[in-house]
Amino acid sequence: MAELVTIFGGSGFVGKQVVRALAKQGWRIRVAVRKPTVAYDLKPAGDVGQIQVVRCYVRKEADIDRALEGATAVINLVGILYQSGGQTFDALHRQASTTIAQKAAALGIKRFVQMSAIGADANSSSKYAASKGQAEAAVIKAIPTATIVRPSVIFGPQDGFFTSLAYQTKMFPFMPSIGG
Repeated sequence: MAELVTIFGGSGFVGKQVVRALAKQGWRIRVAVRKPTVAYDLKPAGDVGQIQVVRCYVRKEADIDRALEGATAVINLVGILYQSGGQTFDALHRQASTTIAQKAAALGIKRFVQMSAIGADANSSSKYAASKGQAEAAVIKAIPTATIVRPSVIFGPQDGFFTSLAYQTKMFPFMPSIGG
C-alpha cells in the first residue's frame, strides 16, 4: 500500500499543486483543511480513495492528531498574508507549526516539509517574518530532518494575485504609478 502524506493547508494555491503532483507519484494523500468544501475539487486528481479531505482546525490538537493518524510524511503549507480576528501570524505560523511538528515527531514522522517565506527571521520587527522564522526554529527543533522551503511570491494560474491584477487592469485601464 502506498505511503500516506498529510498536507496541512492543502486547499491553497501551492497546496493544490502539491496534491496533484503527489497523486501522480502514487502517494495516498490526506488534505487537512479548515473548510473541506474548498478542497473537494482535488479528489478527481487521484484514483478513487487516493485523496482524502478532512476538516482540521490547526489550533485544535485533537484535529491535528486525527489528521496525522497513519501518516509517514507531513507537508505544512498553512499560512496567511494578513491577520484578521483570531487568524494571527503567531497563531497560524508559529503556534500551529510548532504543534504539528511536535505531534509528528512524537509519532516518529521524520519526513516533514515546512513552507516558510523568503526573509523569515525570528528576530524581525515584522510580525509576519518573525512568526515564520520562529516556526522554522520550532520545526527544526522537533524534527531535525525537516525541510524548510522559503519561496518568494509564487505566481501561476489561479494564484489570486495575477487574477486580481488582471481584473483590476480590465476594470481600470489606467493604473497609478506611485513614485514614478
